[in-house]
This record gives sequence, structure tokens and C-alpha cells, in this order.
Amino acid sequence: MAGPQFGKPQPGVAHPDRPVAFAVIERDGLIALVEVPRQWGLVLDLPGGGVDPGESEIQAAIRECGEEAGLAVALDAEPFVRADHYYLHSDGVVRNSRGAFFSGRVLAEDPALKIEDDHTLTWMEPQSALVRLDRESHAWAVAAWLRLRAGP
Repeated sequence: MAGPQFGKPQPGVAHPDRPVAFAVIERDGLIALVEVPRQWGLVLDLPGGGVDPGESEIQAAIRECGEEAGLAVALDAEPFVRADHYYLHSDGVVRNSRGAFFSGRVLAEDPALKIEDDHTLTWMEPQSALVRLDRESHAWAVAAWLRLRAGP
């Protein structure tokens, strides 16, 4: 199941694929976001990140929710959408992030899981997140999640 492509490739430059997994975690009508410093300032992202070798997408999303936000989460077994995004990573390389987006809920807040000190958990109404999220693919995924929740 392929999803839309976001971002723009740089002409004449290779853009290696990078499998990534993110989560839309809801609690009390709000969704979990992480505030992250980037070269261009503080941004908001969905919790998630790269899939490590030997790891499944869902394992990566669960691990990243813990590492970035200190959240132990339960996720649906399958991604609700997929989207790719040409994205400038912190090492200065633009990669085509091949994203899986999962829906889930908080099992517990566990500060011992959090190891990424530059990420700060924040909770926001999904409609506000749509205009505040840094990555177009994340905003698109939240919009898709809202539409799925609304039903036919």
C-alpha cells in the first residue's frame, strides 16, 4: 500500500530511502506531539522515527514513543496510512522517509523510557496540530486519522 509523496527532491542528488514509523496517540481528545529543535527553529512532529535493522515498523513506533516522549503505548496492528517525504535529516542528508503511521493509545507515562533529551512531549487538539506540524506528511496523516475516526 503506497501513499502520497511529500517534499521536493534535490535535482541530481541521490535520496536514499529511510523506513520510518510514527504514531498518532490520543488521550482525552488530544494527540501527543514532540517539540524538537531543528536548524530552522523548534518544530512539532508526531512521535516516531527510523526503523532500525531487524525491527518491524510497529516495534520502531513503540520504541520511538518511549524514547522521544516517555510514553508506553499500544498501537493498532497495521498502519492506518503510509506517506513518503523527502526530508532533510539532522545529519544534513535529504532522505526519502518511507513512513508508516499507526494509531494508538497511552498505556502509561514512563520517564525512564525517554532518552532523547532534546524532545519535549506536548499534547494538542488534532485540528490545531494540522497547522502546527512541521512535516506535511504528518499533517496529512493526522487529517487522514481524523477522517477515519469520523466514519463514513
